[in-house]
Amino acid sequence: MKKILITGAAGFLGSHLCDRFIAEGYHVIGMDNLLTGSLDNIQHLFPLERFEYYNYDVTKFVHVPGNLDYILHFASPASPIDYLKMPIQTLKVGALGTHNLLGLAKAKEARILVASTSEVYGDPLIHPQPETYWGNVNPVGPRGVYDEAKRFLEAITMAYRNFHQVETRIIRIFNTYGPRMRVNDGRVLPAFFSQAIRGEGLTVFGDGSQTRSFCYVDDLVEGIYRLLLSDHSEPVNIGNPDEITIYEFAKEVLNLVQNPEAKIIHKPLPEDDPKVRQPDITKAREILNWEPRFNRSEGLKLTYEYFKNVVPQKTSIS
Repeated sequence: MKKILITGAAGFLGSHLCDRFIAEGYHVIGMDNLLTGSLDNIQHLFPLERFEYYNYDVTKFVHVPGNLDYILHFASPASPIDYLKMPIQTLKVGALGTHNLLGLAKAKEARILVASTSEVYGDPLIHPQPETYWGNVNPVGPRGVYDEAKRFLEAITMAYRNFHQVETRIIRIFNTYGPRMRVNDGRVLPAFFSQAIRGEGLTVFGDGSQTRSFCYVDDLVEGIYRLLLSDHSEPVNIGNPDEITIYEFAKEVLNLVQNPEAKIIHKPLPEDDPKVRQPDITKAREILNWEPRFNRSEGLKLTYEYFKNVVPQKTSIS
């Protein structure tokens, strides 16, 4: 039986990856220090013999007994709120954590896939963004800790491949959504759903003309699975190229939730907020035969069902 280590296992993406690799017949070792993850996301896996969990900080030396076939490194604060609150931890898990896990992959002769991000493109001057684009990042801005951590992650991963011949894979993840997103993680989709369900103002920064491209989590997991098992070691974009302005997206959420008290409000644009974001997925189509299957309306309905159950309703005082 193949054995896989998944870091960030109690997070949004990590927990869905645990589910997928359990379903594929793997023995899964989940690792998370619960800085931003939650055991609620993986508690259904604890009774399984093929699942182990370690509460551990991967910025320290990582040891896993016995053989290991694959490593997925998905441990990192991943929303602007998180990395503004925890800038040093964000840099450490991208740098020291990646270094430790590459060392483990080398020792175990395991293949490692590391989670990079569309944020390596910064506020892009090329649209849509192909993997060949080097990006436009402010290294000392408030978002720089995340962007540069992930750029370093890519650099050290390629160094381990070229110098130590470690089998490596790099995925650049674009905006992803679905069940198990944290309600208060500060990203646009959880914020809009929470605000709409509570009947509050949906906070649109600036005039809302900035764009994002949202990929449903099941599609992303499929892309990760295919990339891990492929022969391709260069970075690959995985995301949904269906681009939408934030203002139009707010209207879609309002139409879905149908709370008459909810409305759109505008606030000033944060520093270094990317104006556009859209993946060029030509490479994923050609190399992995992958493209997203869920359109946004399908994905949003599934996500709304989750948020309905986890967002605390406003209680009216009579």
